[in-house]
Amino acid sequence: MEHTRFVGLDIHKERISIAVAENGRSGAVEYLGEIANDPDAISKLCDRLVKSGKPLVFCYEAGPCGYGVYRQLTRLGHRCDVVEPSLIPKKPGDRVKTNSRDATMLARLHRAGELTPVWVPDADHEAMRDMIRLRSIVRQVVTRARQHLQGFLLRHGRKHERGTAWRMAFRRWLSTWLSNTPLSRSHFRTTSTPSWMRNGACSKRRRTRRLDRGSVSPCQGESRMAELLTATVAFIKVD
Repeated sequence: MEHTRFVGLDIHKERISIAVAENGRSGAVEYLGEIANDPDAISKLCDRLVKSGKPLVFCYEAGPCGYGVYRQLTRLGHRCDVVEPSLIPKKPGDRVKTNSRDATMLARLHRAGELTPVWVPDADHEAMRDMIRLRSIVRQVVTRARQHLQGFLLRHGRKHERGTAWRMAFRRWLSTWLSNTPLSRSHFRTTSTPSWMRNGACSKRRRTRRLDRGSVSPCQGESRMAELLTATVAFIKVD
């Protein structure tokens, strides 16, 4: 690690700020500017930095941008640590926060060994997390739709007397009822029995069973993410 260069990345949706700390207590810490947050720009950054002939150690804060940068850097053969933001040492009263200062701070603290890395999930674990989040989203969507429907029926004085709501008998009763006014009929058809609500309820049960079985074992990488995103749109989209 004698000649290692420590690279701090302040990552945002569109841009990445970069700073480099040379090894040693007296090593310079230089802010290099910004690049676009895309794989090509990151690859070009690595190509530029490796010209020094020194090993590179990258770090950035865990956050909403996920682990894509981490995985790209490790595939390129570089060490990268994703660090816990809440455990980053901060000076009392230092409240000025800019992208350049954050990147410089990360590079300097990483060189000093004062940052705490987090565990980065592999593709299987991350897909399981996505499945759990997706189930939670579907549950919220179905609950809101049912509450909206119950309020709609209450305003129109409609009450299902037989059986439990949301069973097949209730759905058949619901599908045969129409309000007298065209506006209410249109509202009813649009908001009361949308296919996405029925699909959401069925999908929630199906994905709950898959979670209970522990049958999520995605090894297909990006194809698995595409499947999850497609499922999310199918659950939530309102025409």
